[in-house]
Amino acid sequence: MSRFIYRHENVTRCIVGTVGLPGERQFFLQVVSAQETTCVAIEKSQAIALSDRLRVMMRELRRNQLASLDELNIVSERDDTALEFPITEDFRVGVIGISWEQDTQRILVEAQAVGDESLTELLDDDEALLIEDAPDLLTFKLRLHQARAFCDRTDAIVAAGRQPCPFCGLPIDPTAHLCPRANGYRR
Repeated sequence: MSRFIYRHENVTRCIVGTVGLPGERQFFLQVVSAQETTCVAIEKSQAIALSDRLRVMMRELRRNQLASLDELNIVSERDDTALEFPITEDFRVGVIGISWEQDTQRILVEAQAVGDESLTELLDDDEALLIEDAPDLLTFKLRLHQARAFCDRTDAIVAAGRQPCPFCGLPIDPTAHLCPRANGYRR
């Protein structure tokens, strides 16, 4: 089986969304462009990390004046609408990489499917040819205002989950919470 690559050049929508109740939610990364819609399963921790790294990258681009002022000053609007249906998981994300393309003034995001346990980094095209069952790849480019809106929505989606315990920081289930800091006594 060969590697399938989902490419999105001019992204119209890029969001993280969930299906299910807090504590049992599945996270999805959905990218929409004129060509197609791609929906991949992502872990909550991966969504948080992607949002954090995108924010760090945008701060560095502003600080080092690598992005044009036109791109930096476009106002972003958070997309609060639901995931587009039907939600079909194209693959489960294993490794994510981000980079800045100076010539196009876009952030390139690459999300590679979970593959062999020995694959802990993104494969380039030449490396993928050498591997018989190379994992699928989602690649898309975001403008800076789209990346800001993505981060804002991701932060809101993550915060909408179970509230953390003020004592131990673990999530509180709707039924109860056995806090390890209270030696198992309910609070």
